[in-house]
Amino acid sequence: MSLILIVEDEPKIAELLQKYLQNADYQTAHLARGDEVAPWLATQQPDLILLDLMLPGKDGLEVCKDIRMHSRIPVIMLTARVEEIDRLLGLELGADDYICKPFSPREMVARVKAVLRRFEQLPDENPLAKTSPPHGLTLDRNRLRVSIDAQDVSLTRVEFDLLDALHAQPGRIFSRQQLMERVYPDNRIVSDRTIDSHIKKLRKKIHLLAPQQELIHSVYSVGYKFEA
Repeated sequence: MSLILIVEDEPKIAELLQKYLQNADYQTAHLARGDEVAPWLATQQPDLILLDLMLPGKDGLEVCKDIRMHSRIPVIMLTARVEEIDRLLGLELGADDYICKPFSPREMVARVKAVLRRFEQLPDENPLAKTSPPHGLTLDRNRLRVSIDAQDVSLTRVEFDLLDALHAQPGRIFSRQQLMERVYPDNRIVSDRTIDSHIKKLRKKIHLLAPQQELIHSVYSVGYKFEA
């Protein structure tokens, strides 16, 4: 039976979510503060998190960022702030879906089922394991080289910094703007196409080492992510 963690500070909404999810044969746990999530996750492993955007202690945006630093547990954001939707799916934060308040409880259950189905179809059923990089991939910053299973190839500084940023957070989607900020900290003006060009060259070099694996994935109209 799947365990759903509900992070919601409004008691009536939390009670409603729990009721409908339990009626759909899910187990539920409830937290009312954002700063309670990390300690709870240190000892528990939910199958999905319903995360409110506006929380005491730590807001949902920060909580989602923290989760994505180490885990690919599915996250569905609950929000009344429509202007935040692009960031929630953002595709800055890596949320898997969002539900706008006020919402239909039946729609919420359907969204939960859809996201869980999507993750069950992935090769590895453990959400934490989905963050694991491919075996044998190492980065050597001093030599600007990447190696996979004892084979290596040289990278430019920009290519190395791009791979380093993507590889450090597998599964997280980075926008082109975020990648530009990582590889050009001096805030020089470069176009999105510059990042695309560097990614294209980086992919070719990695393909020489791992022709059977696609490690850097394009996310249409958003950016890129690293995932084996």
